[in-house]
Amino acid sequence: MTNHVILNNVEHKDIRVIRDRSAEFGDDVMGVPVMPREFRDAQNDFPIFFHQESPEAELLPYAMFGLQENENLFLRDGSWDATYQPYVLEKGPFLIGLQQKSDGEKGLVISLDLDHPRVSETRGDPLFLPQGGNSQYIERISQVLNAMHEGQESTQNFVNAMLKHDLIEPFALNVELNDGSRHRLEGFHTVHEEKLTELEGDVLADLSRHGYLQCAYMVVASLSNIRKLIRIKNQLLAA
Repeated sequence: MTNHVILNNVEHKDIRVIRDRSAEFGDDVMGVPVMPREFRDAQNDFPIFFHQESPEAELLPYAMFGLQENENLFLRDGSWDATYQPYVLEKGPFLIGLQQKSDGEKGLVISLDLDHPRVSETRGDPLFLPQGGNSQYIERISQVLNAMHEGQESTQNFVNAMLKHDLIEPFALNVELNDGSRHRLEGFHTVHEEKLTELEGDVLADLSRHGYLQCAYMVVASLSNIRKLIRIKNQLLAA
């Protein structure tokens, strides 16, 4: 259950948010959606695949953290062992929403899930300063939420462009670890590299002009991080 309320510095002046990374706070996930604007940073750490949560859901790019469900290989004793933290993780218990203003227009507001396990009055980072101003943390959250809000359309436009030109193909991976155990990744898609390299003319120019060509190649480059996931998994098994 969730209990979202619009954030304000009077009712929520004592609220803090725990920023530790652990399964306790729901971080034991195999992957999370990422936006094209995140690809440059995300592809340094994680494989990026396309995935649908359900047959009715949109196909979205995901940063992958593990080789099986409920596995996040980047969790380390309450911290995050990667150079980049995707927006979906960083936003924590916050959401962005719309509120009717006095002039009849709707404005963006930040809401907080009061029932989220990260929300506390004794631990974590404060949301507001003693005098009522915003803390650096909530300013950062505001930036993240705005980036996510603005990036929704560009994400779908990128995926639609990839689908339009038949540049996405199913992907499956069989992995055998050092202890002999086997894992199979399936239900994911990636960029069709061969078709990507064969693009020419107006299609190539159009994808390049919109920045989609660069994003596609970042997805391709990110697949080298599969080896990183396997290496980390083997190290954990050995330990």
